Amino acid sequence: MNLFKTPEGYLFSNKALLYLFIPLLIEMSLEFFVGLADSIMVASLGEAAISGVSLVDFLVQLLIFSFAALATGGAVIAGQYLGDNQPERARDASNQLVWFSAISSVIFMVIVIFARSFLIGILFGQIEADVWNNADVYLLIVALSIPFIAIYNSGAAIFRTTNNASLPMKIMAFCDILNVVGNAFCIYYLGWGVEGVAIPTVLSRLLSAIIILYFVLDENYVLHIKKTLKHKFDWKLLKNVLNVGVPYGIENGLFQLGRVLVLSLVSTFGTMAIAANSVGYAIGIFSVLPGFAINLGLTAVISRCVGANDYEQAKYYNKKIISIVFISHIVINAVIFALLPFILDIYNLHTQTAAMASEMIIWHGIFAIIIWPIAFTLPATFRGAGDSKSVMYISLGVMFTCRIALSYVIADWLGIGVFGTWIAMFIDWYVRAAIYIYRYFSGKWMEYRAI
Repeated sequence: MNLFKTPEGYLFSNKALLYLFIPLLIEMSLEFFVGLADSIMVASLGEAAISGVSLVDFLVQLLIFSFAALATGGAVIAGQYLGDNQPERARDASNQLVWFSAISSVIFMVIVIFARSFLIGILFGQIEADVWNNADVYLLIVALSIPFIAIYNSGAAIFRTTNNASLPMKIMAFCDILNVVGNAFCIYYLGWGVEGVAIPTVLSRLLSAIIILYFVLDENYVLHIKKTLKHKFDWKLLKNVLNVGVPYGIENGLFQLGRVLVLSLVSTFGTMAIAANSVGYAIGIFSVLPGFAINLGLTAVISRCVGANDYEQAKYYNKKIISIVFISHIVINAVIFALLPFILDIYNLHTQTAAMASEMIIWHGIFAIIIWPIAFTLPATFRGAGDSKSVMYISLGVMFTCRIALSYVIADWLGIGVFGTWIAMFIDWYVRAAIYIYRYFSGKWMEYRAI
């Protein structure tokens, strides 16, 4: 079967996929560019500031990805109901998702604010005093944005389920631009420290949540939520949402926690290693940017196919979209390698720090092309089918045995240093890819229809 010529009667034409993936790619690109711009502006405040902010960003990402996963769970259930021609149940699932995300995120926000010193201490251990102070101030402020992140992710997931990815993209683009302008104004004009990055970030996330809520309440859209402040949880329906979202949330949360635990090891190698590692991630994340964006769309596509009980279409779109990820990763990494010397110059790092960061970015890009699509795009197909728990078990098992344990063995025990943690990460990718390939061809993922 020709992967690039969609068969007649299939749910998503090439044009429909293009309309789904391009806005997602633009939205994700803008989000990553804001992160890159933030790190560049914070770098002007010194390596202690960029180290403190990068440490907290890992912790905040833990919560962000957890709520994004919950939103994915709601989108999978809504998508399967739409594929099964039950739009009213799809709207009910969307309603449960938004309310549960909003309430649970407020609880997490309060916990993070009051326990921030404990969290910084237990996760990052002994770090220099100025790094600690920057991390504490930054975390106190950005924690306020946790509910706004959860609400935006829920609303965006709802629209993507109906193949409308352009609206969330436009909202995020507008808010990201305001965020960057606000950061530049607060740091360069007002002369603020890390709060100059944190405050505009909170305000932009607040605005994105307000705008997405405005549209998700519009009854003209296929999926919308009820205009009421009274809500009664449908526990049976919410259970379906949580059965997909919670395992993915635990997977994402513990995956980010694993990164934080590895970062606590990196912090023992000194401020230079922390700075190189943070810059390596800030730039290296672009090497898998297309994959991250496309994975969101793939889950929505598969959920519609499975809802229609058509697994042949699910297999077709899985192969087609993974091929697209491979090709896009080749293109993006070619661009990164070509521009890398110029990008590193912007950070104004010490020569040794820049050399360490460059090595990390280049190897990350190579493996992003070779193995990342199998390790991270293939499980998106499983989640779309409702097979979320097995992905969680596989991911966590591999992360603790490879990503974390091998980081300490290679980086610390073998004495390789900070780059040893990256070697452990690449081994992690290969192991999980092998397991996912076996599961795909076993066909077990087709036994987990969520509705």
